[in-house]
Amino acid sequence: VQLVESGGGLVQAGGSLRLSCAATGRSSWSFSTMSWFRQAPGKDREFVVGIAWSGSTAYADSVKGRFIISRDNTNNTAYLQMNSLVAEDTAGYYCAVDTTAEDWRIRRERNAYDYWGQGTQVTVSS
Repeated sequence: VQLVESGGGLVQAGGSLRLSCAATGRSSWSFSTMSWFRQAPGKDREFVVGIAWSGSTAYADSVKGRFIISRDNTNNTAYLQMNSLVAEDTAGYYCAVDTTAEDWRIRRERNAYDYWGQGTQVTVSS
């Protein structure tokens, strides 16, 4: 099983980035929730956004109105469009999958997730 993230990088404040997370190595990813967490230096890993199999979404207050998550169930891939980036968004971003979510549940606790990607760094310069 592998979650492969891509799309991180360095961007100026106010700019945009798009992250991708491709899930492979499992016979079925149906009814799984895909989420993004982030971790800044010296801080705990925190929930950013999640999308259920049904397409319902949940966002952390800090990113509402700026980030948009989507997914392609045929390719088992989730996308995170990040707009109006600010320095506080600087962190390692990690994709995670909850395979017990049924088709609607989006949990914000790290221990709810079965699989994790290696992370991709997002750095926003002010």
